[in-house]
Amino acid sequence: MNNYELLNNVKHQSVKVITDRSADYGDNLQFAVTFPLEFRRIQSHYPIFLQKDNETGKFFPIALFGFEAGENLYLSENGWDAEYIPLSVKRHPFVIGYQQTSDPTQEKQAVISIDMESPRVNETEGEALFQEHGGTSSYLSTVTEVLESIQVGIEMNEEFIDALLEHDLVESVNMEIELKDGSRNQLLGLYTINEDNLEQLEAEALGKLHQQRHLQSIYMIMASLSSFSTLIQKRNDRLPQE
Repeated sequence: MNNYELLNNVKHQSVKVITDRSADYGDNLQFAVTFPLEFRRIQSHYPIFLQKDNETGKFFPIALFGFEAGENLYLSENGWDAEYIPLSVKRHPFVIGYQQTSDPTQEKQAVISIDMESPRVNETEGEALFQEHGGTSSYLSTVTEVLESIQVGIEMNEEFIDALLEHDLVESVNMEIELKDGSRNQLLGLYTINEDNLEQLEAEALGKLHQQRHLQSIYMIMASLSSFSTLIQKRNDRLPQE
């Protein structure tokens, strides 16, 4: 269970965060939310799909790591087997939020909270958050940049999804997987770009998507699907040898 505390350079002076990648630290994720600002790097390693929130009905993009819950095929005993780790994974065990200042006429202030129940958090091993005399460590500065990028990414996701829906560019897709042992699996609940509808868009609509910088994100999603074969290969490599 999470236990978030507002980060404080006095209370959390001695806190450290383990940055190794392991299932023991919660990295056994089947997927993670991703954002257009990182699509170019994501698509080089992971297939990008859209998923729908069952409660709100809203779509959001994800980077897929495995074929079932708790399976991350990029995770091994040597760590995370990819050059780029998604922002929404790197941010753990931190979240960014906003709180009202003492002056109600002022904008809310961005604050960082840390999950003290995270297995990454301790006082003996890992990256320090603060310097000896209270200054921010280089690690915490990097975390802050990651969290700020995520906040920008959340806004970009909303605009991107709205544009896709406006032009009817979202379609459901069932991914069939056949492994080398003959077993078959099916991934449900995923969505991707409707390429037929994309091809039929008029020049004005394409120009608008390009101007809004959504067209590149669309092509990045389409290009990322070539990484699906990498997932299958990784899964095959884990099957017992004949």
